[in-house]
Amino acid sequence: MSMKAVWPVFSMTPPLRRSVVVALLLVLQTLPAWAAKPTYYSVGAASVDITPDYPVRLCGYGVRQNESQGIDQHIFAQALAIGTDKEGPALVLTVDNIIVPTYMRDDLVARLAKKTRVRNDHFTVCSTHTHCAPMLKDVCTCLYGSDIPAEHQEHINRYTRELADKLEQAALTALKNRKPATLSRGQTTVGFAWNRRPQSGPVDHDLPVLVARDKSGKIVAIWTSYACHCTSIGNEPNHICGDWAGFAREYLQRDHPGAVALVSIGCGGDSDPQRRGNIDAAKENGNEISTAVKTLLQQPLQALSGKLECRSKQIMLPYDKLPTREEWNERAKSPDHWVAYHAKKFIGKLDRGEKIPVALPFLVQTWNFGDQLAMIFLAGEPVADFALRFRKEYDASRLWVGAYANDVPTYVPSKRIWDEGGYEGAGAFIYADHPAPFSGATEELVLSAVHQLVPRQFAVSPSQSPASPVK
Repeated sequence: MSMKAVWPVFSMTPPLRRSVVVALLLVLQTLPAWAAKPTYYSVGAASVDITPDYPVRLCGYGVRQNESQGIDQHIFAQALAIGTDKEGPALVLTVDNIIVPTYMRDDLVARLAKKTRVRNDHFTVCSTHTHCAPMLKDVCTCLYGSDIPAEHQEHINRYTRELADKLEQAALTALKNRKPATLSRGQTTVGFAWNRRPQSGPVDHDLPVLVARDKSGKIVAIWTSYACHCTSIGNEPNHICGDWAGFAREYLQRDHPGAVALVSIGCGGDSDPQRRGNIDAAKENGNEISTAVKTLLQQPLQALSGKLECRSKQIMLPYDKLPTREEWNERAKSPDHWVAYHAKKFIGKLDRGEKIPVALPFLVQTWNFGDQLAMIFLAGEPVADFALRFRKEYDASRLWVGAYANDVPTYVPSKRIWDEGGYEGAGAFIYADHPAPFSGATEELVLSAVHQLVPRQFAVSPSQSPASPVK
């Protein structure tokens, strides 16, 4: 800089000169943020249509006794890959289904291990939990309160095989599509979730967003998550649809041609949409999500530059006291045919000499981009208490809380809801292959696993234990 350029500063009065110098120092402090070169990750995305072209039972509502009778919206599997083969890429899939069970996830991990560098702890599959997607094999085995007819089961088995192949296709395509891209994040809120329990309770209205852009600035992928049941549509009509998550994805991709939009679910086990009952409600809810994201994208987002690290830990969640044979025999006489059917299933297990499990395997995962963003992924249907507690224990401005990840065995109650009981606390287990509700220790067991995985720099309290390299 020449003396001519700086001389006017020295000719100013001392107070004015001090003000100008302070302003220049502030500008110089922010200059590195302007001048810093963007961090490019290796990013790829893909979308695969997973809509069956034949009738199949839909999962979600037990009163449905017939196969699907139409398609209101096609359903999809979306995939996002981040990282090079040398680094070991991370891969997330969002799937329009009520559950992608553990056995399907394990099968997909095994398939990918033979063809890619994706490892188990770097792979996450998130169900949108739409109640208008096909039933899968060995999922919610007591949902209908009766045996599934053989011809219906044949279609369920067929769709399960086809979905497994399409999930692999989505994953491999996303990995193949990887190119340099920036990642940025932001957070806003959406208000259509409400607590559905008779006792009411809290909700989680946060809407985190992750955006990938190629070197030209074009959006490659958008990923967002909201903590609410995907139940805008009731049990009628008996049609295939992605519900609000499907319409949010559809509208986001409409607004950003060529981009892949992923929509996942947070801790919404006790939350329903306020607008519900038909497809119009699903469209309105989906539009509220897409509009909020669109508004957020008009504002500056935080650019990510930290290394992506992935960790996972499988824990065992113990069931509460198991019923005795005598208690199951009494339940088998219940006028509630769902209760009776569930009891008869377990009496049959005892008669065959099968061992009744006392605990359920439960996977907890975390991703973090350096110290800029921590992402938590819980299996099952955790209630809102989990997300709200995490946001007290960790820096909420750098936190993404996800659920319905890697398996959705049943509801995951907090201690508060376990004490209250009710559907999410104790009643819902009969629709799946569980002998009893979870124990009152569930919340602390899940929290302990999360504490082992999330790096210490995200903790609000300095006493928070540092993350361990748990696999």
